[in-house]
Amino acid sequence: MKYFSDKSFKFLNNLQNNNNREWFNEHKADYEIHVRQPFQALITDFQAPLAKISSHYVADPRAVGGSLFRINRDARFSKDKSPYKHFMGARFYHEKGRDSEAPKFYFHLQHKQCFIAAGHWYPEAEVLRKIRQFILDNPASWKKAMYSKKFKDKFSREAESTVRVPRGFPADHEFIEDLKLKSFVASVPISDEIVCGDQLLKTITQSCRELSPMMDYLCAALDLEY
Repeated sequence: MKYFSDKSFKFLNNLQNNNNREWFNEHKADYEIHVRQPFQALITDFQAPLAKISSHYVADPRAVGGSLFRINRDARFSKDKSPYKHFMGARFYHEKGRDSEAPKFYFHLQHKQCFIAAGHWYPEAEVLRKIRQFILDNPASWKKAMYSKKFKDKFSREAESTVRVPRGFPADHEFIEDLKLKSFVASVPISDEIVCGDQLLKTITQSCRELSPMMDYLCAALDLEY
């Protein structure tokens, strides 16, 4: 099944160039037809494959309160007061809740910048400490999850690091560079051709399955079932 098309990217690109409420309201039908509704259909169809990857993760197609992020920006604390995002994303979250401190799967829709990702993006201090401590205590399983050739060849792990070694952790640890990370995420780009073709659901499913060892490890670090 195909979900998105060139019209999906055209709407998001035009929104970037016309980021105001008047334009959006005039073109809201295009947003519904080419972006929001296809995204909801994708999320619905991902429910069964995701359940096979982990029965503790949720793909919720609701327009409000579900997996799909709102297109409205939260500009309260930003100098950029543009009311809308020029991309769309969906997170597939743990059964503990959408806003729980649990790692998540994520799919990002943006012209020439689509990707699939998973992990923990800038966790709170206590969560970050737990993950680091778990890596310290369980280095072999971390190496198995994150340093296999297949994983390293496919997924990128770009994240901000601390300048200094975190307090209480050994500077000579095998994974000291991982212990210095502020986020634990991995991602893989997807071409627009795949996103607009009939292999998108299969591609997302396969990537999430290959990200499972990392997600399983992060859940274990936080005493969550996977």
